[in-house]
Amino acid sequence: MDIFISVFIIGWSLHSFTQRDQKVRIALLGSFLARYQIEKLMENLIQGYLRALGESDKERQDAIWSMLKTAETELVLQFNAFALAFSKVTEPQARISKLPFALPHTTKWLPGYTFDARKVLNVHAHGIAQAASAGDATTPKEKAFTMMAELFLMQHTCHWFCRSKMVASARLLARHKSPHAQVLRSVAAQTRKAYGALVGV
Repeated sequence: MDIFISVFIIGWSLHSFTQRDQKVRIALLGSFLARYQIEKLMENLIQGYLRALGESDKERQDAIWSMLKTAETELVLQFNAFALAFSKVTEPQARISKLPFALPHTTKWLPGYTFDARKVLNVHAHGIAQAASAGDATTPKEKAFTMMAELFLMQHTCHWFCRSKMVASARLLARHKSPHAQVLRSVAAQTRKAYGALVGV
């Protein structure tokens, strides 16, 4: 019985400290994202891409692709501004645990099992900008798939920062029906290489 009580107390304490740590991270990231319309622009772009991909009329499809360029440009500008603003966060605040599950103070006690969110967000900023500026070397369909993958990976990083890799991957699968490994394969090669070097995948 004593062992059961001890295990319960330890488990409850870990859960409590983990939740407190996550609330701080959510508040920190939210304070920066609140200045921009990144989530709304992302949703509008993805919906627009899906509309264009499902459109059978060539003229209407071309019109949708053309309209989406404005949203792409605005998203690039806003995400670059967000990444620049977040780069001012101190390093201890910006560290993300590489462990699949959340544990309190991992970034403090196990710094070797962490990576810098500021650097990864810069990778995402570059990847999104490159996808948006893709020219004649790629088709609108290819551009849309690459951009969606870049956005999904960026969203995964934000959820990972706030919660854990396990939760981020579960949300990615539930929301977009895409496993993390598949999204990583679908981003630009430059993004994949830079992301892997930082995150260790």
